[in-house]
Amino acid sequence: MSTVLITGASSGYGQETARHFLAQGWNVIATMRTPRADVLPESDRLRILQLDVTDPDSIAAAFAAAGPIDALVNNAGIGLIGVYEGTPMSRVREIFETNTFGVMATTQAVLTQFRERGAGVVVNVTSSVVLGHMPLSAVYKASKAAIEGFTASLALELAEFGVRAKTVEPGTCLTTSFAAKATDNTDLTGPLDKLVPPAYEPFAKRTLGRFVEQDLFTRENEVAETVWRAVHDTTGQLRFPAGPDAVRLDQAK
Repeated sequence: MSTVLITGASSGYGQETARHFLAQGWNVIATMRTPRADVLPESDRLRILQLDVTDPDSIAAAFAAAGPIDALVNNAGIGLIGVYEGTPMSRVREIFETNTFGVMATTQAVLTQFRERGAGVVVNVTSSVVLGHMPLSAVYKASKAAIEGFTASLALELAEFGVRAKTVEPGTCLTTSFAAKATDNTDLTGPLDKLVPPAYEPFAKRTLGRFVEQDLFTRENEVAETVWRAVHDTTGQLRFPAGPDAVRLDQAK
């Protein structure tokens, strides 16, 4: 029976992905910075482990406890919506520590076992922001675009050993907590002082208005199904847009 380890499994995408793999008969190791058993269904094929992807000791402990796995889904991530001029560098580093360096660190933690076994797949969940030109996302997009480039090169290195690497690019999903966390729970209809300097507020209001009025959005189950497809793909496809808005952006490139 195959085993998948999913980082950030307490998030909307992570929960749905864990449920999908369980429904397909896989063993699931769901990792969370703060473990919660109540967000996932009870199953004798489910294990929940603590993992902070920014902490090397936590990574080492989690992967030692996990044992052999067949797939790693790097889903842990944090969002940021705001104007770059008003973004403290401490916040920039926080985003990259999780979204970029955390993904690279957990990936490195599994490569030896995958290479020695001659099998395995890494799926890195990025974002549809890498597919189009989107304002108010400079830092977030940079952190995800870095993983797109990282994965593209990594896939070439690993192919020599029968190991695969893919990216999944979810579209906008309004039913997750991403937007609230990305804006520090700011009311987007009110003052945007937490997001942008005052000079940028008219631009930011117009941009966010267009964002919430778009006609296509992504659902959590669409991301989970795309992750499943990426894990099982053997055609050499590298990138997998997830959700109708992401697919439209990809086709417009």
